[in-house]
Amino acid sequence: MQFENYQELGIKEIQVHSTIDNSKQPSLLWLCNSSDSRQLLVGLHTWSADRYNQIESLYPLAKKNGWHLLLPEFRGPNLKTNPRATQACASIFAMQDVIDAINAVCLMADIEKNKIFLIGGSGGGHMALMLAGYCPEMWRSVASFCPITDLIAWHKENLNYSPHIEACCGGPPDENTIEEYKKRSPIFYADKIAQCKQVYIYHGKFDRSVPFTHSLNLFNKICQINPKANVFLEIFDGGHEMIIEKAEQQFLNVYPNNSAMTG
Repeated sequence: MQFENYQELGIKEIQVHSTIDNSKQPSLLWLCNSSDSRQLLVGLHTWSADRYNQIESLYPLAKKNGWHLLLPEFRGPNLKTNPRATQACASIFAMQDVIDAINAVCLMADIEKNKIFLIGGSGGGHMALMLAGYCPEMWRSVASFCPITDLIAWHKENLNYSPHIEACCGGPPDENTIEEYKKRSPIFYADKIAQCKQVYIYHGKFDRSVPFTHSLNLFNKICQINPKANVFLEIFDGGHEMIIEKAEQQFLNVYPNNSAMTG
């Protein structure tokens, strides 16, 4: 499947006004053919990509399960070539773009507002956790794969991406920019993420792009804040990848039957 043919799938381009700066921000929207209220799947693009990035992965998932699908742009890729780089990378503009797009879709279609699912991998996993902290009450379930959770640490760990992080945050991490790095790093929102109804963090043990310790450190911090938080971690046998089947089972099982272990 090629994204050039997305309109043939019934995926539409929509423009949503930002409630912060009133600019028009693009998203892709696919509405399942149903007269009933349906779940909404919100898919986030990766670090270097745009709204077309996850069509191939998430459209089949949404169609199979009868979920509406929203693919927001949130100010574009986190790259120094993006003229709006400072507004990308989980800035307040970018995060509010996603919320604004969801609110707009809720006016266009019959959405089960208590069943909004959020998914992203890599840079999208980073954004998923930032949105979990930004608006924890909105999500029924969040799936974050191989996320960057600390931009300060990642700036040292992956020199290929350091120039792009600097473009987004206003320079290398120092006394002038450190607060900007923290504002865009999920590990500094652990208390808010802990308030979500359900968050799963998945990370490949052999990830060469983002060390799995990013996910481990965030999970440990959340557990220190609230051991009963519905935040779960899975370190899987793999690398830097998003495993759709894991997210699908997570979203399908958001209301599991009560169970207990005895013995």
